[in-house]
Parts: sequence; C-alpha cells; structure tokens
Amino acid sequence: MNLTPIWSHLRLITPATLSTAIVAFIFATTAPFALIIASTVKGGLNEAHIASWVFGGFLINGIISIAFSLYYRQPLLFLWTMPGTVLVGQALTHMTLAEAVGAYVVIGVLVLLLGLSGMVRRVMEAIPMPIVMAMVAGVFLQFCLDWILAFKQQFWIVAPMSAVFFGLMLAPALAQKIPPLIAALIVGAVIAVFTGTGNAVGPLQLTIQLPQLTMPVFSLPALVELVVPVAITVLVVQNGQGIGVLTAGGHKPPIDTITVACGVSALLTSTMGAVSSCLTGPVTAILVSSEEREHQYMGAVVMGALCILFGLTAPFVTRLSLAAPKELIATLAGLAMLKILQTSFVAAFKDRYSLSALMTFVVTVSGISIANIGSPFWGIVAGYICAKTLDRDVA
Repeated sequence: MNLTPIWSHLRLITPATLSTAIVAFIFATTAPFALIIASTVKGGLNEAHIASWVFGGFLINGIISIAFSLYYRQPLLFLWTMPGTVLVGQALTHMTLAEAVGAYVVIGVLVLLLGLSGMVRRVMEAIPMPIVMAMVAGVFLQFCLDWILAFKQQFWIVAPMSAVFFGLMLAPALAQKIPPLIAALIVGAVIAVFTGTGNAVGPLQLTIQLPQLTMPVFSLPALVELVVPVAITVLVVQNGQGIGVLTAGGHKPPIDTITVACGVSALLTSTMGAVSSCLTGPVTAILVSSEEREHQYMGAVVMGALCILFGLTAPFVTRLSLAAPKELIATLAGLAMLKILQTSFVAAFKDRYSLSALMTFVVTVSGISIANIGSPFWGIVAGYICAKTLDRDVA
C-alpha cells in the first residue's frame, strides 16, 4: 500500500501535469456534460433531478478517482458511461426515473460481483465487439442528427459554432492550443447572450445543495431494457477503452479492482439518479499524454479534485446549462459525438461480424420497443443471433 506522505505526491504536480488535468477536466465538463443535459432533458427530468445526477456523477467519482490513483499510482479516472447516458435518456421517455434507478442498483451489484469473481475478461469476450460498437453507433447517431436538425431552428447559433469547430479541426497546431469544442461553446454562448436567445430559469446563485434522492423501483421491463446494454457499455466499451489506453501508455491497470470500483460507485450514485460509473476512455487518453509516466497519476488526482468542486456546485452549473438554447446543447453534443460515432462505425464494420453489426445497428436505430423494452437491447439480441448463425464462419 502506498502510504507516502501527501507532500511527496504534491511535488509531482508539474506545469505539464496541471495543464493536462485542466484540459481533461474541460473536456469532461463540455462533451460528456452536454450529453447529460441533452439526455436528461429528452427524458423529461426536472432541474433538481438533473443537478442530483451531476452531483453524483462528478463528486462521488472524483473521490474514488483520487483514492484509486493515489493507491495504484496510475491515472485511474472514473466518471460515467456516455453510451449508457444516451441509453437511459431514451429509456426515460417511457419509464420513470425510479425504474431507471432500480436498474442502476442491479447493474452496480452485477458489475461488483463480476469484479470480485474475476470473470470480467470472459464477460468482455462473450459478445463480439463489432456488435457492441454497432449498438453504440445506433444510440449516438440521434445526437448527430439533432445537431443537423438544429440548423433549421437556430441557424445563426448552430452555423457559427460548427464553422469554428471545423475551422480549428483544419488547423491541428491551433487546435492543440484552443480545443475546437471549447471554441464552439464560447462562440455559441456569446451569440446566445447577445441575441437574448435562451430559456427562462431561476436566479443563478452559486450554492451548494444536497442531491435529491430517488428510491429504486424494480420493474422487469426496465431491468431487461437497461441492465445488459448499460453493463456492456461499462465493461466492454468504456472500461475496455480505458484499460487499453493505460496499457498502451505503459501502465498495468488492475482490471478486476477497476471493475469493483465501478460497481461500488454505481451503487453509491444510483439513488442520486446518476448513470453507472466506468473508467473513462477519452479523458484517460488525455491524462496519459502528459510527460513522465510516473507523474501521470497526479493529473488524475488534480482532475478528481476539480470534479468534486464541480459536483458541489451542481445546482448552479445545471441551471446555467438549462438556460442555454436547446440548439446550442444539441450542437455541442452532436459535434462531440462525431469522432466517437466515426470510431464506432469503424470498429463495427471494418472487419469480422459486419452483417451482425449491421443487424444490431438497424434494429437499434429503428427505435422499436417490444414488451416495453427499448431497441438497444433488441439490437444486441438480433446481432448476437446473427453472429451465431449467419456470421458464425467468421469467428
């Protein structure tokens, strides 16, 4: 156990480590945060429930990230599953938050037991990755479509944001100094303020407020619809990506312990309404890009501290986000999803199981609901059956 005095850890916070942590935090509070706002608004949650989600997603995961990063001296940053957020947002259109919370509890227990049993690798290998990524592509596609449709409602906000984003993408050197997504957010916010385009909200006060808890309701349709797809996004999509990034960076991530941490965090944040926790992929990649490998874990510690502060101010940041025009949020979420959607398509269709992946994608995008169970679950079922029959020779 690393019981090193705290000062010996703090001296490893160099300017490079600090700047990397800030960039990673900015990313987490733009793209993933915009996804929370977009999904929860779509699901019809009120301001108090959204603030509780933000509180749990940032504060609890920030604490766990600091503890694990210090203990293992690796950048182990836990937040929440982005595909799972989209899945829940869709599900909340036909189920209650209490039913979703019931699914969160079951997911937390399932992930925790898998971590304790050491069976994580077998579960991760059970469903072909192309099927998983096709499901992810299917649930993310709508956010990119919402961005395109937003041009019709608020052209003079959406067009400048998109132009700035792609303009910076064409200048990689400049994009390293000014992240395209941040620039798009600033442009959209400035235009919204000067044009008076926004939503009416209460007074903006920087206050700290305890989350509004929701007791779980265990509904069979909700459990069937959410447990397997969300657990897959945690274990296979998000944790698999994060573990891969850490391994490529020369770290030796404790896979079973990471899984246990995700299960514990999911249980702690479930009644706050926050979707299940995971080891982040994109944020971990940012943290691993900093200087010496031995210093990278302190970047995760700094970001964990920033997440705690952000979670504590959840009522303020939530109200501020809800004041923004919905087209601004849709554009931010859509632009953020482009790269992830591209990666999902490539992983789904570049190699084996392409027919199974196509079946998964088509069923997921269809939005079909059978027995009050949403299309992402049926997409995985259709793809898995196809993989075991029509695509069985490619294994």
